[in-house]
Amino acid sequence: MKAPAWAGRNYLLLTGATVIANLGSSGALIATAFAVLATGGSATDVGLVAAARTLPLLCFLLIGGAVADRLPRHRVMVAANALSCVSQGLFALLVLAGEPQMWQMALLAALGGTGQAFFAPASEGMVLASVSGDQAGRAFAVFRMGMNGANIGGAALGGALVAAVGPGWVLAIDSAAFALAAALRAFLDVSGVPVRKPGGGVLHDLRDGWREVASRPWLWAVVVQFSIVNAVISAAEAVYGPLVAEQHLGGPGPWGLALAGFGVGTAGGALLMTRFRPRRMLLTGALCVFPLALPSAALAVPLPAAGLTVIMFGTGIAIEVFAVTWMTALHQEIPEEKFSRVSSYDWLGSLAMVPLATALAGPVQDRIGRTAALWGCSALIVLLTAAVLCVPDLRRLTRRTTTAPAAGAPSARPAGATAADTAGAEWPKPGGVARGRRGGGVTGRCSARPEPAGVSPR
Repeated sequence: MKAPAWAGRNYLLLTGATVIANLGSSGALIATAFAVLATGGSATDVGLVAAARTLPLLCFLLIGGAVADRLPRHRVMVAANALSCVSQGLFALLVLAGEPQMWQMALLAALGGTGQAFFAPASEGMVLASVSGDQAGRAFAVFRMGMNGANIGGAALGGALVAAVGPGWVLAIDSAAFALAAALRAFLDVSGVPVRKPGGGVLHDLRDGWREVASRPWLWAVVVQFSIVNAVISAAEAVYGPLVAEQHLGGPGPWGLALAGFGVGTAGGALLMTRFRPRRMLLTGALCVFPLALPSAALAVPLPAAGLTVIMFGTGIAIEVFAVTWMTALHQEIPEEKFSRVSSYDWLGSLAMVPLATALAGPVQDRIGRTAALWGCSALIVLLTAAVLCVPDLRRLTRRTTTAPAAGAPSARPAGATAADTAGAEWPKPGGVARGRRGGGVTGRCSARPEPAGVSPR
């Protein structure tokens, strides 16, 4: 099958690397939990190892964004993949060799989270920069189809392999997947990337990134919105959902079917966005956040498993529409040389409250009841989305067309185009917006990376 004319060498390399990495990482999330349980660990121990990965991710995200704006981003990505390869390889050796200690597993999980903190800001926008501006939305939609397919397939394959050969071998496969992804990213064509000028230090860069965020009401409003939206959805999915399924839906089977429905919906939404190009991008995307309130409401009723699955399917479609419009908006509006540090604030805002929300889910349920807590989750999503729609800049932001092709695309650079316009591993200059989170949730924003457990793609 021939690739589309807009899918150049860099786009294919980036997409292939992400599919390979997500196939391994989705299975590794399952393998890690079962590796902890196999040593006699409890559910609390599983949570502690997951937290050991999330905390360094939160701590180093801002630094990772500043570093990615100072160094060639493809090199930061390769180095981060290499660190993840080593950490998962050592994790696999420990599990295969016998009885790993909890502190060893937590330390290696923390190394993986550190790598992710540097990889995530550097990776943002790489795919969109590898195609021409007028094809950016379609390219990212196709990219997310591959990413979501890898997440679904990787989880299914990983679960089967954990049962067949044990978690150690699945972790080893994840290590190999990171190595292969790093090798593919090392072959990106970055010959047209301009040399970055030294800045005034990391703190200066972070302050500059904050000014970029604060100066755009549409940007910081959505970051604040999703800091709470991601948190309450993670609480509903990770804590309340399994409890409702156990007591009312028939156990983990129907709950797994509902989550699978969400995954299929994300694939459908990505397919839709290969054709749908709304002029008012963020207005369309923000309206598609309202359906994210439906799964919590369905669990509060609770609806039968079939009804919940249909709602999760529709939610998957809606979040993909938001994801693509958000990425397209950032790609258009954020200066290339400042994108990674802006992206790091976006990531930090979206992840920061998730651990707190999941930790408080149980006490909140004990205080007001599970049904009230679930209705509260839905109400917060609706109220926050309505508030964001009151931001004039968000409603007015419109898609602009660009004609300069990106590096790695089949067409030649037009007369007058700059090196930045054709840089295969960098963002084009403003004129043409970006972001997501992968993984295991019922919502989130768009990105090219695997997510920590319980966090969705943005």
